[in-house]
Amino acid sequence: MRKPFEYAVIRLVPRVERGEQINVGVILYSQALGFLGARTHLDAERVRAFAPDVDLAAVGGALESWDRTCSGAGPAQQMTPGERFRWLVAPRSTMLQAGPVHMGLTADPAAELDRLLDVLVR
Repeated sequence: MRKPFEYAVIRLVPRVERGEQINVGVILYSQALGFLGARTHLDAERVRAFAPDVDLAAVGGALESWDRTCSGAGPAQQMTPGERFRWLVAPRSTMLQAGPVHMGLTADPAAELDRLLDVLVR
């Protein structure tokens, strides 16, 4: 049976003042299915063409922190999955930002997250 979920695209914004962005991941939350996860894909060649001076190692480390937060590692362990999702998708002026939150229905949130990564990022 399909249940509701929310998702947002994770965007790399190398120069916040310019507002230019490239999709580098997706975060998905389903309260009904008890799922919170992020999948990322950092295409180094594409990022370098877009923003040659970006520190790819730093971006990769920051993207890993999204995964750790989703899993409840570190200080995030004190938060519910819903609180972690809301914290990650809250507006911010950093190099990694979440786009608008969208909704859908799924029976398999992990497979849906992989599908969204393929469609929206890769």
